Amino acid sequence: MSSPGARHGERTVFAAAHVVAEDERTVDWDATLAFRHHLWSHGLGVAEAMDTAQRGMGLDWPTAAELIRRSAAEKAGRICAGVATDHLTGEPDLDEVLEAYLEQLDVVQRAGAQPVLMCSRQLAAAAKGPEDYEKVYGTLLDNVSEPVVLHWLGTAFDPELEGYWGAADVPRATANFLEIIHSRPDKVDGVKVSLLDADHEIGLRRALPPGVKCYTGDDFNYPELIAGDEHGYSHALLGIFDPIAPVAAQALRKLAEGDTEEFHRILAPTVPLSRHLFGAPTYYYKTGVVFLAWLAGHQDRFVLLGGLETARTVEHLAEAKRLAEAAGVIDPELAGRRWREWLASR
Repeated sequence: MSSPGARHGERTVFAAAHVVAEDERTVDWDATLAFRHHLWSHGLGVAEAMDTAQRGMGLDWPTAAELIRRSAAEKAGRICAGVATDHLTGEPDLDEVLEAYLEQLDVVQRAGAQPVLMCSRQLAAAAKGPEDYEKVYGTLLDNVSEPVVLHWLGTAFDPELEGYWGAADVPRATANFLEIIHSRPDKVDGVKVSLLDADHEIGLRRALPPGVKCYTGDDFNYPELIAGDEHGYSHALLGIFDPIAPVAAQALRKLAEGDTEEFHRILAPTVPLSRHLFGAPTYYYKTGVVFLAWLAGHQDRFVLLGGLETARTVEHLAEAKRLAEAAGVIDPELAGRRWREWLASR
């Protein structure tokens, strides 16, 4: 078993964890928390109440807050948690967005989890330019009790985040993002980038202030980004590490031992699976993640909050099962039995 600190060599690694649902409106708390212990047992940190947990797609803020409190109270390893503004309604102005962020930040800090400042749909709608992002994020960073992770979620994951950081042009948005980080580097542990663009991530990684980590959120290109190059490497905060936790942990142990070739050999079969699960429309990847957790025996039913289990086709799920078996992340016998039972029940 890896250390509970969720560090593999020099890499800090989080799996963005899903929630287990009893039905389309109710969380199965026992199974949800048991899954967090499964991730911790493999030496991975838990990224709680992120988009993998259906944040903004079935998981409302009161339930997310309860999830954060329960997970943090049981932590057997590293934990971070999402801070957003998703409890707002209507068309809030900039001050209301900031107040909403501060409210959620307080919950996460009091729970004892490291805050991850997530992108806000409400901020994207209310902000007029980069100066509004500087006002909101600058105030938030001035109010954190420990260094936080800044999260940049691309439009593939949430189309409502178009123009985030004050520019639709990615290079300009990146410059604005970096200005915020460079203004308060002591308040930023790292940045989590989910643009699915490896070249962009490498460029951003090299432009960060010393000591500020880059947590890859690229579920298409994670092996090479984590392995790194002569100029550095990415840490990880990944949704794909939820279904592939045991295999990912094995690969990361090899990387920590300096065996980069074996690291790539172990992870290589997981990449086709990840690219399939996160295929367009990417924001429905949660369906495949929960489907694999059910096939693997981590939960008793294949159901998601909001009925999102219907978001992917039978053909998509069949291919996910095939690729997961090829990657060695599910037991073919158990998965086959559950698959046949599910097909018969449709």
